[in-house]
Amino acid sequence: MLKYIKGNLENIDGVEIYPMISLLIFFIFFVVLFWWVFTAKKAHIAEVSNIPLELDNNENEETL
Repeated sequence: MLKYIKGNLENIDGVEIYPMISLLIFFIFFVVLFWWVFTAKKAHIAEVSNIPLELDNNENEETL
């Protein structure tokens, strides 16, 4: 199976750029994600982290 894929990829001109582009996209995504995490406001993170608990409490109150 790998020989079939490798054989097809060897026939494509400029195919060696695709792994580099994939790595670059991967790296940029995680750099932006880390930047967002470190610059996010503590109040926003606390509010978002309590969402599952708030939804659970609302469901319990409705069933009573």
